[in-house]
Amino acid sequence: MEALVPAFIVTVLAQLGEKPALLTAILADRFNQPLRVALAAIVAHAGLNAMAAMGAILIGPTLSPNAQALFLAIAFLFGGLGALLPARAPDRLDGWRLGAMATTALGTFSVALGSQTQFFALAFGVFGLPWFAFAGTLAGTACVAIAAALTGETLWVRMPLRALRAVSAVLFLGAAAVIGSGALRLT
Repeated sequence: MEALVPAFIVTVLAQLGEKPALLTAILADRFNQPLRVALAAIVAHAGLNAMAAMGAILIGPTLSPNAQALFLAIAFLFGGLGALLPARAPDRLDGWRLGAMATTALGTFSVALGSQTQFFALAFGVFGLPWFAFAGTLAGTACVAIAAALTGETLWVRMPLRALRAVSAVLFLGAAAVIGSGALRLT
């Protein structure tokens, strides 16, 4: 249970200014079906986060507690560095004629593959609670996907996402420093 809430909070912070959320907003406007688009995005995120949880099942038992903490610190470090980079707009998938569900599911899967969310699911999951980490990251991505789909592209891009990314970067880098120094026994 210890991984559920932190994974949720970290995922929401990481996803707010990322490509998958903007793509969800774009496709919700394009298809005029926000709930279907949000559901398809959630399905794509579920598949990706489930793969991360399965990876945590495989590598978690091989790591010492300090290595697990260092793994989490590295996830926060990369999350913070990623939040400092300007977010680029995703491909609008205008040529995709697969319908609202398939276009959103496949597009979100391809855009979100290897994103911070999976790394956080893996990092929280190596502590021996991979399915709680999966549930937390999935709930976080679901909240952001639903919000993006319901607001649509016009309102989504007007949100202060740059400021949110800056706050996320500071929080993630601070967490990386604290967790990493503890893992390396520097404190």
